[in-house]
Amino acid sequence: MATSAAARPMSKEERKVIFASSLGTVFEWYDFYLYGSLAAIIAKQFFSGLDPTSAFIFALLAFAAGFIVRPFGALVFGRLGDMIGRKYTFLVTILLMGASTFIVGILPNYASIGVAAPIILIVLRMLQGLALGGEYGGAATYVAEHAPHGKRGAYTSWIQTTATLGLFLSLLVILGTRTVMGEPAFNDWGWRIPFLVSILLLGVSVWIRMTLSESPAFQRMKAEGKTSKAPLRESFGEWKNLKIVILALVGLTAGQAVVWYTGQFYALFFLTQQLKVDAVSANLMIAVALLIATPFFVIFGTLSDKIGRKPIIMAGCLLAVLTYFPVFKMLTEAANPDLAAAQAKNKVVVIANPAECSFQFNPTGTSKFTSSCDVAKQLLAANSVSYETEAAPAGTTAVIKIGNDTIPSYAAAGLSGDDLKAKDAAFKKSVAETLAKDGYPAKADPAKTNKVMTVVLLTYLVLLVTMVYGPIAAMLVEMFPTRIRYTSMSLPYHIGNGWFGGLLPTTAFAIVAQTGNMYNGLWYPIIIAGITFVIGTLFVRETKDVDIYAND
Repeated sequence: MATSAAARPMSKEERKVIFASSLGTVFEWYDFYLYGSLAAIIAKQFFSGLDPTSAFIFALLAFAAGFIVRPFGALVFGRLGDMIGRKYTFLVTILLMGASTFIVGILPNYASIGVAAPIILIVLRMLQGLALGGEYGGAATYVAEHAPHGKRGAYTSWIQTTATLGLFLSLLVILGTRTVMGEPAFNDWGWRIPFLVSILLLGVSVWIRMTLSESPAFQRMKAEGKTSKAPLRESFGEWKNLKIVILALVGLTAGQAVVWYTGQFYALFFLTQQLKVDAVSANLMIAVALLIATPFFVIFGTLSDKIGRKPIIMAGCLLAVLTYFPVFKMLTEAANPDLAAAQAKNKVVVIANPAECSFQFNPTGTSKFTSSCDVAKQLLAANSVSYETEAAPAGTTAVIKIGNDTIPSYAAAGLSGDDLKAKDAAFKKSVAETLAKDGYPAKADPAKTNKVMTVVLLTYLVLLVTMVYGPIAAMLVEMFPTRIRYTSMSLPYHIGNGWFGGLLPTTAFAIVAQTGNMYNGLWYPIIIAGITFVIGTLFVRETKDVDIYAND
């Protein structure tokens, strides 16, 4: 019976289920990722009370706030989905997401209402995170429960394309708006338009989802009176299920998440912040890479029905561990060859007393970094200059060494008013002139960017994403029984993607800001993906042949 089900073509109802679930989820991801794509502008609009480096890191933290609350959304909406049904639960999630996104588009900035602006922004991001925490598990469960045995990987892989398509759509809308309005107007107020457009997408999504019927697995379970009365207790209060939740997190979703966010978000931030590629070119090249690689979600999802989910996911994690450093170095050479050449020929070194060097993260804007080491490092970080650090004896004034040139820093403590401004301006001018003389570009030269090679490298990074992400929805669905499936699969997915993945840009850039080496942020995804590879290979069981009704 399973074989005949797998052999038959997709029915009209199944196509409708996949299309409606996927399209609604595309729009929801579009809403969620607008913020990430506009992080640099949002930093200036809502965190302008902070220094530039802290503002950008704090903007990324606000981005991450949406990810941090996703597991709580998984608990709230997962419980509802297992008790009252899949359809109505993810109808509520899309309404919550759409409304929160629209309000971001009309929210006054820091200059208008002060500290209330970033506070409201973070609250809206958290509401978006709660909505997304309930959305993905519902959509994946809904589609998987409509799929015939032997085709769950193929069917659910369409849901897996939605995050990338949502990002792709957000990039296109941003790019179109930016091009039509021009950069100054877009940075001033035009960035709001993509958020406001989401109200139209919300209307379409709600209308589509209203036409869906409940999943057959849930209808059957409800008719038999087997729905769970306490899905949270059954999912996490009983060890037989809790141990599978933990394995799903550590051995699958944590590694999948960091590979996903490295390939699609960190790569974009790396291009614009570290390699100084202009935003339009960076978005275009990412969009082309996404367009080329997206079909591989379905290819790897379908392949997982034949050879298994686990080997494909583990291979993606292992390739990430082995290739991230060389690929990102090649990305530097392709996207900004002048910067790569300058780094090779004229290294930048900060020579300072380690006791004077602070951890330069200032979320409140109250800390002052005044030592000569801090002043030097802050200037280099603000200009995205990669540097090394050498220890100097106590009492030594820090210096920046660029190639054969040495520039003394200064201690800001004790200086005020015109003296501080004059000292700071002279120091910045001296560093900027020396960097320029030694070949460090202020920004990437579009004429020298090898766009084809850059797109090839970005496509490779997204292909790793498709390997880890394409089969994972089917695998998570197959790990848990119907009565607690929505709850059980949603939590490890959203802890993995919300916490391990969502915190990746913030963590990586904080590591870069602290160490000075622009590649050191890659240690975070490499270590997490390595842990997942080891745990997943040793302890996670293959699920492709599991009967998802067997434990009901």
